[in-house]
Amino acid sequence: MRKSLITATLALALGAFAPAAAHAQSGAKMPAAPSGKDVTITGMVVDVSCKFGQGLSGPSHRMCAQVCADKGIPLAILTKEGKLYIPTSAAMPGDAQNPLLKEYAEQEVTVTGKAFSAGGAMAIQIATVKKA
Repeated sequence: MRKSLITATLALALGAFAPAAAHAQSGAKMPAAPSGKDVTITGMVVDVSCKFGQGLSGPSHRMCAQVCADKGIPLAILTKEGKLYIPTSAAMPGDAQNPLLKEYAEQEVTVTGKAFSAGGAMAIQIATVKKA
């Protein structure tokens, strides 16, 4: 069972890189990165799984959000206006963004960075983050 789980995980990981590798070998240019604008936003750092899937939030949920962040559940920034900003990385392959936000889980922060609309959501490439 363990061997098949490891094999399946390895196959998924390799499959994730196959399109980029094939694209690079074809000599084709990678699509241009989305253009965005420099912004400063203030909002609550939320654990998207618990916030939207379970309705959990607030100071009593802080430790749980940090544990979830360590397990790879994305943290995001929810503004008072209800706009959700999903942190992304400009690097290829992308760098994990949870370490930038984990210490601020379920707290209000002010973030600077480049924001853009992507796939019906707002994304932000974080430059700075500090407690609001």
